[in-house]
Amino acid sequence: MGRAFADFVSLLMLAGVVVFIYWYDVHYDGEPLFGRDVSETDPPPPEPDPDPDPPTPEPDPEPPLPEPEPEPPVPEPEPEPEPPAPDPEPPAPEPEPEPPAPEPEPEPPAPEPEPEPPAPEPEPEPPAPEPEPVPAPVLFLPPGELIPGSGTGRADDTIYAPGIRFPIENPRAFANSQVWGAGGFRGPAGGQCAASNYNFPWRDNFCETRGYATPMCPAGTGHQGQDIRPPSCDNRLHWAVAVSDGDITSIGTYSVRLTDDEGRRFTYLHLDPASLQVSAGQRVSRGQRIGLVSNAFGGTPTTIHLHFEIRQSVLVGSDLIATPVPPYASLVAAYQEAIAED
Repeated sequence: MGRAFADFVSLLMLAGVVVFIYWYDVHYDGEPLFGRDVSETDPPPPEPDPDPDPPTPEPDPEPPLPEPEPEPPVPEPEPEPEPPAPDPEPPAPEPEPEPPAPEPEPEPPAPEPEPEPPAPEPEPEPPAPEPEPVPAPVLFLPPGELIPGSGTGRADDTIYAPGIRFPIENPRAFANSQVWGAGGFRGPAGGQCAASNYNFPWRDNFCETRGYATPMCPAGTGHQGQDIRPPSCDNRLHWAVAVSDGDITSIGTYSVRLTDDEGRRFTYLHLDPASLQVSAGQRVSRGQRIGLVSNAFGGTPTTIHLHFEIRQSVLVGSDLIATPVPPYASLVAAYQEAIAED
């Protein structure tokens, strides 16, 4: 493209020179372009006039103007040569085939969100202080601990009759004093059915003040057994039963005596005579009904209770004698066994 343009400019300049020469030739009638011959054309210089006032010569008649030569016909300008056609542009090179677009790299998998840290476990509240243990209710006062003022007991936890059955069929009974309890001859105000008589704890009343000879009591005399109130203050409702296999050895107006095979004698007082299920000399088995607990006392009523005593041969000092022994520890053991089986 640049070469073609240069050729075009050169042609224009050449045409301009030709036009200029033509124009000069027309206007200067063929005179040389770069100088004229003065001798042929210029008139001689005038001579100086000697006379100061020469006559004025008549002017020469003006020569007739030469007819102007006809202007040569303006030559038609030679047609400008067409600039050579520019070399044909070389064919555009075939575009190189674009390389196949690279397959896009697979996007890396989005990172799994970091698991949120587990919320801190709340600090465990300090354990509530354990309540102070409630002391278990006392069910049985120690052997020999009598009601104050009722006598001097014997602190003896010997189980003199191991393995006996509790002497009341329904064992949920209450061992305590019928004389010094509510409703008793020496007890506080209230009737024999007062709640205090049918409640825990049990209390020993062997050796309470009495006039009966009782060698194992500190005073040598005293109550010879343990008073037991039945489960409820109901006369002639609750059965007394045999504590062991044995024989009925005697029956009184309000008493029954049972001797077991080991020679121990068990006495039941205040049973209702009309309810007796046994007779003297009869063989009985452990748990067999004997009679109903009542207030019978030979025509003089007492409180509703069972007087239970154990008589056996024991050493008192150096003498072996048959005497009432403390029944409280044996009854506690029999009660616990019966409740466990109930």
